[in-house]
Amino acid sequence: MRVPVSWLRDYVAVDMPLPELADRLSISAAEVDGILHRGVPNEDGNLGLFRVGRVVEAGKHPNADRLQLCQVDVGEGEVRQIVCGAWNFGAGATVAVALPGAVLPDGRKLEPTKLRGEFSNGMILAEDEIELGVDHAGIMLLPDEWEPGTALADKLALTEDILVLESTGNRPDLLSVYGIAREVAALFGLELAPPPGKDPKQSGGDQRLDIRVEDFDGGPRYVGRLFRDVVIGPSPAWLRTRLSDAGMRPITNVVDVTNYVMLALGNPLHAFDFATLAESRIVVRRAKKGEELRTLDGELRKLDPDDLLIADAKRAIALAGIMGGEETEITEATKDVLLEAANFDPYTIFRTSERLRLRTEGSNRWEKGVDPYLAPVAATMATELIVELTGARWVGHEDVHEQLPARPVISYRPERADEVIGIATPPEEQHALLRRLAFDVVGEEVTAPTWRARDVTREVDVVEEVARFRMEEVPFTYPLRREMFGSLTRNQRFQRRVEEFLSGIGFSEVYTPSLVERDPDPEALRLLEPISAELAVLRTTLLPSLVDAARRNVELGLERIDLFEVARVYVPSGAPLPTERIHVSAIAQGGFARAKGVVEALARALDFEAPFRAAPHELFHPSRSAATTGGLVGELHPSLLEGEWSGFELFLDELAAAAHEPVQFHDVGAYPAVHQDLAFVVDVAVPVSDLLAAAREAAGAELREARFLSDYREPPIPRGKKSIAFSVTFQSLERTLTDEDAAELRDRIVSALESAFGAQLRA
Repeated sequence: MRVPVSWLRDYVAVDMPLPELADRLSISAAEVDGILHRGVPNEDGNLGLFRVGRVVEAGKHPNADRLQLCQVDVGEGEVRQIVCGAWNFGAGATVAVALPGAVLPDGRKLEPTKLRGEFSNGMILAEDEIELGVDHAGIMLLPDEWEPGTALADKLALTEDILVLESTGNRPDLLSVYGIAREVAALFGLELAPPPGKDPKQSGGDQRLDIRVEDFDGGPRYVGRLFRDVVIGPSPAWLRTRLSDAGMRPITNVVDVTNYVMLALGNPLHAFDFATLAESRIVVRRAKKGEELRTLDGELRKLDPDDLLIADAKRAIALAGIMGGEETEITEATKDVLLEAANFDPYTIFRTSERLRLRTEGSNRWEKGVDPYLAPVAATMATELIVELTGARWVGHEDVHEQLPARPVISYRPERADEVIGIATPPEEQHALLRRLAFDVVGEEVTAPTWRARDVTREVDVVEEVARFRMEEVPFTYPLRREMFGSLTRNQRFQRRVEEFLSGIGFSEVYTPSLVERDPDPEALRLLEPISAELAVLRTTLLPSLVDAARRNVELGLERIDLFEVARVYVPSGAPLPTERIHVSAIAQGGFARAKGVVEALARALDFEAPFRAAPHELFHPSRSAATTGGLVGELHPSLLEGEWSGFELFLDELAAAAHEPVQFHDVGAYPAVHQDLAFVVDVAVPVSDLLAAAREAAGAELREARFLSDYREPPIPRGKKSIAFSVTFQSLERTLTDEDAAELRDRIVSALESAFGAQLRA
C-alpha cells in the first residue's frame, strides 16, 4: 500500500523524520518497503517558480499550425509570452506555469527560448510534467477562483513523500490511510483526528430505498444512499493527485470518491447508476444456477451458487465486494447514483475471487476482514464528497443489518505479558498502552476495538499489543534450554551424510520451488488455483529444476557449476494426494563419466552397491544414460543446455535401504593382489553390469574388485558385437595367490561368461 505523507498528516501530526517513522512502523505494525519521493525538487526556492497563471490572450502561432501563442498573467504586473503545444484551453483559462529557472521532476531546467521565431518566457504545464498524474492529453486546468501569481505549491502537492507499506494478513485495518494514522498516533503518543467526513443535510426529503438482504451470513450489513442531479465529470486536481500517489488511476468524480474513501478508511464502496436498476431495488443474494454477469472489465462471468451477488429485481448487477456489472456502471449520462457502503463475509469473497481469478483492491480488503461498523462512517465521508464535487442532492438513506458482532472481551493478566515478552512493564503502563490503541480496560478484562475484533481474541493477542511498544527494548538472548530429547531417524542421518558428501566434493546446494510450470509426468498433480502459470504443478522430479538453475548461472557468466538438491517430489498415487518421496539430484559440467564417478564415489562413501545398466531417459543423451541403485545417471541431452553436462537423480530411501549401516570394517588384506585385464566379445544387447555380476558370482570372494574399462565396437569386431574390457583384482585374505590360482579364477570367469552370454575371450 502507498501512503502519501501529506494525506497521513490530515489525520495525525507527522513531524518526526520519515526514516524514524518507517523504522517504528516496521518494528511494530507494518513493514515499510521504502519511501518514494515524487514531484518537483524542493531545493533553492524551486517551488516558488511554479505559479498559478491566467491566460489573457491565446491564438495561433504565426509560424506553426500546432502551437499557441499565449499571454499569461502570473501576478507580476506584466504578462508573460509563452508558446504552448496544447489546444484544450483558451483566453480566460487558469493554468499552472513554470517560470524560467524552474527545475522539473525529470531534472530539466527551464530557460527563456525562441520557438519557431517567437519568444517563450515560461512553460504552461500538463499534470504529468510535474508528476501530479499521468495525463498528457492537454494542459492542466485549475479552478477559476485561484488568483494569478499564487504559489502553486500552496494549492497542489507539487512534492510528496510516499510510504510504501506491506501489512500482514491479520491487520486489514492497516490497509487505509486513517488506519495507519491511528497506528502512528498510538505508537508516538500523538493526537488522532476524528474519522473524516460529515453528513450534509438531506435535500428533497428522505426517500425510502428498497434494499433487501437475503443472505446476512454473506452480507452482514448494507448501507445505501441515493443522490439526485449528479453531474459526472473529472475530479479536482487535489483528488486526482492523491489517488495517483496512492497507486490508483483517476476516472470520474463519483468513481474517484469511492476509491478515495476506500483508501482513506479501508471500506470499499461501489456506485450504481440508479436509473438502470430494475424496480429501483437492491437485493443481496447468492447466485442462481447457470446465472451469468458481465463485469466492468468486459468479461462474461459464469456464476456459482456460492457466489454472493448484488442484484436488482431482475438480474445480477455486481459481484459483491469484487467488481460491479457493466450494465449499471457510472457514465457521463448518469444523473442519479446509488452508493453502496456494505460489509461482506471474508471467506465468501475470497472463494469467489479465487475461483474467478479476479483480484481487485476491494476484494483484497474484504477477504482479510473489514470492520462492519465502518460502513456508515465510509458512507458519511463519501456523501460529503459527492455532494461537494458533483453538486448532487442527497435524498435517501438505508442501513440494513441484523445483530452485528460484539467486541471481544478478553481476560488479561499483566504479569503474563512480562513472562512472554521477557521484560517487566508495570500494569498501569500496560493499561495505558492498550488504551492508546483504543482498547477498553476494566479490571482484569480488556475489550478490543471493532477494527481489531478478528485478530485480538485471546490473552496472548493482547500481550502482543503491549509487546509492540517494547520490541526495541527486548534484549537479544537465546532461550534457556532446560532439556533435550529426540534423535534423527536412520534415513534422516543418511540424508545428512549424502548432503555432507556432495558439499564436501565441491557441489553447491540449491533450493528450487516444488511447484513448476510443467512436469514430464502427465499425471502430475496440477493445482486447481495456481499462484501463477509458472507455479502450477507439483513436480515429480528434481533434475529439470536443476537444469534451469544451471542455465541461469551460465547466463550470469559463472564457471565450474556443480549443483545438487535434496528435496521432496510428489509422485501420482491414484489417490487424491500424491506420494511424497525425497530425492537427491545433481548437475555438473562434464560428460557421463563425471556424473557416474560421483555416484560411484557416493556409493563407496556410504557403502552401497551401485551397478549400472543402460536405460534411456528423455533428459539424457540416448546412448549415455544408465539406471543404478535408486534412480538414473547420464549425460544431459545437448539440446537442453549448451556445453557438456551430466547429472543424476536418486531416490534417497532406496539408497538408505541398500546401504550397510553401520559401515563395517573390511580387511584390505596383507597378501599381494593379482591384477588382470580381460576383454570379451559379446552381443551388443548384453549389459556390462550383467557381465560383471556373473564374473563376481563365478570367482567368489577372492575376486576383490571388477571394474569396467571400455566398450569397443569398431573393426575387427563383427557387426552386432562389442568388445567389453574390464579389470579384475584377485586377492586372498589367507595366503598369497600363485599364477596357477589366478589362472583358475580367470578360467572360472571365462567359462561362466561363455555359458551365460556366449562371450568369447578376446584378450
